[in-house]
Amino acid sequence: MTRRLLYLNHAVSSSLAVPSPPISHHSHLLQCNKRIQLLSLLGRVDEARQLFEKMTVKDPVTWNSMISGYMRNNQLTEAQLLFDASPGKDVRTWTTLLTGYSKAGCIDKARRVFESMPDRNVVSWNAMISAFVQNRCLGYARKLFDEMPERNVASWNSMITGYCHSSMMKEAKELFDQMPERNFVSWLVVISGFVQIDCFNEAWDVFVKLRRSGVWPDQSAFVVSLSAIKGLNDLDLIESLRGVVIKTGYEGDVVVGTAILNAYSSYGKIDTALCFFERMPEKNEYSWSTMIAALSRCGRICDAAALFMKVPQQTVSTQTAMMTAYAQNDRIREAELIFNCIPNPNVVTWNAMISGYMLKGMLKEAKDLFTSMPARNSASSAAIISGFVQNSRDEEALHFFTHLHRSGDLPNHSCFTSSLFACANIGAIGIGKQIHSLTFKTGSCCNSFVGNGLISMYAKVHCMDDASLVFSTMGLKDTVSWNSLITGLAENGMLDDARDTFEKMPGRDVVSWTAMISAYTHSGQEHIALKMFVDMMGEGLKPSESTITSVVSAYARLGSTNLGKQIHGFILKLGLAGCLFICNALITMYFKCGSADGLCIFHEMSQRDIISWNAALAGCAQNGLGKEAVKLFRSMDGEAILPNELTFLEVLCACSRAGLLDEGWSYFNSMQEVYGIKPLVYHYTCMVDLVGRFGKLFEAEALIESMPVESDSVIWEALLGACRIHNNIELAKKVAEKLFQMGTHKPGTYVLLSNIYASEGRWDEVRAIRDLMNAHKVSKEPGISWIQIKNKVHYFCVADKRHDCVEDIYLLLKDYQERLKMMGYVPDTNFVLHDVEEEQKEDELLYHSEKLAISFGILSTPKGACIQIMKNLRICGDCHTFMKFISKVDQRKIIVRDGTRYHHFKDGLCSCGDYW
Repeated sequence: MTRRLLYLNHAVSSSLAVPSPPISHHSHLLQCNKRIQLLSLLGRVDEARQLFEKMTVKDPVTWNSMISGYMRNNQLTEAQLLFDASPGKDVRTWTTLLTGYSKAGCIDKARRVFESMPDRNVVSWNAMISAFVQNRCLGYARKLFDEMPERNVASWNSMITGYCHSSMMKEAKELFDQMPERNFVSWLVVISGFVQIDCFNEAWDVFVKLRRSGVWPDQSAFVVSLSAIKGLNDLDLIESLRGVVIKTGYEGDVVVGTAILNAYSSYGKIDTALCFFERMPEKNEYSWSTMIAALSRCGRICDAAALFMKVPQQTVSTQTAMMTAYAQNDRIREAELIFNCIPNPNVVTWNAMISGYMLKGMLKEAKDLFTSMPARNSASSAAIISGFVQNSRDEEALHFFTHLHRSGDLPNHSCFTSSLFACANIGAIGIGKQIHSLTFKTGSCCNSFVGNGLISMYAKVHCMDDASLVFSTMGLKDTVSWNSLITGLAENGMLDDARDTFEKMPGRDVVSWTAMISAYTHSGQEHIALKMFVDMMGEGLKPSESTITSVVSAYARLGSTNLGKQIHGFILKLGLAGCLFICNALITMYFKCGSADGLCIFHEMSQRDIISWNAALAGCAQNGLGKEAVKLFRSMDGEAILPNELTFLEVLCACSRAGLLDEGWSYFNSMQEVYGIKPLVYHYTCMVDLVGRFGKLFEAEALIESMPVESDSVIWEALLGACRIHNNIELAKKVAEKLFQMGTHKPGTYVLLSNIYASEGRWDEVRAIRDLMNAHKVSKEPGISWIQIKNKVHYFCVADKRHDCVEDIYLLLKDYQERLKMMGYVPDTNFVLHDVEEEQKEDELLYHSEKLAISFGILSTPKGACIQIMKNLRICGDCHTFMKFISKVDQRKIIVRDGTRYHHFKDGLCSCGDYW
């Protein structure tokens, strides 16, 4: 286009400079009209007006050309003045003014012109319909369309185009089906409309009907149909379309061939794409660039480089493709070498290099390159702003955006979107609203990407009313818009609203389903999450890595090893076993199911990040594998992995639960001395728990009093728990009083203090604590245990008699009690927190919820099978002892997940080493 304009500029200049031979008045008039049109096209509207004024003879074409020139160059006032002065306005003059106002977005002025027209033809009607369509006033456009005295194909196409651009494909298809006559544009607009909203099946169906109607596809039809096939993920359709391409003679067309090449590469069929590329009879720079980029995207950077060396004539496009390939594959120095070898890099090349630096985190280099650019476009600014956001430099991104706006440059849609993300990341709602206002002034508010960014921004700063308002006023809502609103509602605890929005979606993709599955998982509604996953699979959608991660998290919350292994098998079938995020989720899932397979997953991973290490350390801590946690932490040095705050939290927790006092102190002291990480209150809490459990209660208290961070209720509760273990009533009273002064109303504080008094038989104090709980309306959470047998979950509370097998459960427990007593088991009645006789205390102990659950598990599983039960509260000491004896007598492994950790009982021993 630029080359064409330069040619026209030269042609016009030459024609103005060289004297013309004498010509007739009519020929001179035609020549002048043509010059006015050319000068207007080149933006030289003042020269065009000078020529217009010099003309002694003017016809309607002269006036229309000049008016059109003003409109084309956005000089609306001059156009209107010239229109008013025009001596002989015809339909074309009126239509020219109408069209100009329409393209400038002045829809009201365009309508007034239309309503003032003394005469209209079908072109005038079409122009007004197009004006409404371009300004998204589809209701007015349709009303006018229905009132037209006569219509041509352009009338129908304009209306259908409006519906397609607004994603109203139901209306577009209905109108398309009513057309008395169609041209090729009619078919192409509808196919493109369906592709735009990801309705690829419908797009392909229209293409098939196009073929059956006898219309031969052209280059553009093949290209848009290949876009539909890419969305259908059906390789056979590519082969089918290739057959049509051959029949229609487009086999050697380089544009169609490049589109086929792109389709193959999008499926990941790189070898097929490469084979097709090699057989292409004609290749242009875009064919070579597409193939280089495809090889790069799948990690075959060496093959991309080898292909690059075969390019017969290097162009800026092919060099930019290879440079980008290096930059995106962490080979920034090779990218720099290519960039420096390009004699005249275009703006796309400069932008790609800036993006490469940003991807590598080389912000200074990116800024220096931006500053030295000979020419920039809106994408240049977008690359800088998005790069800052990607590198968590959100304030710099917003500063750059502000500078861009103040300099008079209009931000593009990408600039707006990245800046809105920056506002969301740092909670800058004020700046976000200013940017929102600016989108109206620049007309970007109608862009779906900007609208989606606004929804996400408002959702992240918890302004859901604003987010919903943006969504409801969006002219074009794509799938991302719906997904953004669903995710925002879910993250703000509005799960019912999220589900309602999900049900109203015109078309759901895997992201929509994943958002809901994740929301239900995080809200503790795992069964609904898994049901939605099954429903999604029933819709024929392939789960993404994010979907699987959410589903694995749901299984982890259920704590069922068997179900966990089923989803693991499904992951293997999908070929996602190498995905880092999924492997991290699997580590957590197995550990939360009480299985040491979490460590196996960790050791088998080909690559690990800090999340992998932290997940493994947390799993070891939860399952009493303190020594394994220490070993893991030490091996981090060997793999040059730097621990972070969470890493230390997990290893200190592991030391606390395994009683590794010396190791705990060593790691705690190394945080600041070796790694420069300042301990937070959470780290001090672990140390108080570790020191307190070890019996050094006053040392733990001194640590709290002397620590440089502010204490919270949790750290004092840890010390109170240690007082309970070691029966230190005086310190417990002091700690409890401290907690009450802090305003805590957690049941655990009252219960712990009450239990300490009860264990010493101080029943008056116990009653006083209970009266205090009643006064503050604090209620103790009832203990519940549950076990899953054959996909059904069975729940038990203390002395529960509601179960169908209650008689058998109680009989079995009585039998085991007698047998275990003969082996040395003595019921620890200190854990009975009521003032009753000793015999009654033993009965109360016998029917604790975890004992009822284990009894039912023995009745319902084969001899020697592992039994896994879960409890919402901490397991009591007597039940802990009981489980050890059961595991030895029954020769089976028992796993108990209580409110804080896992206990693995086997051969009369527990993984916690009786230290919990």
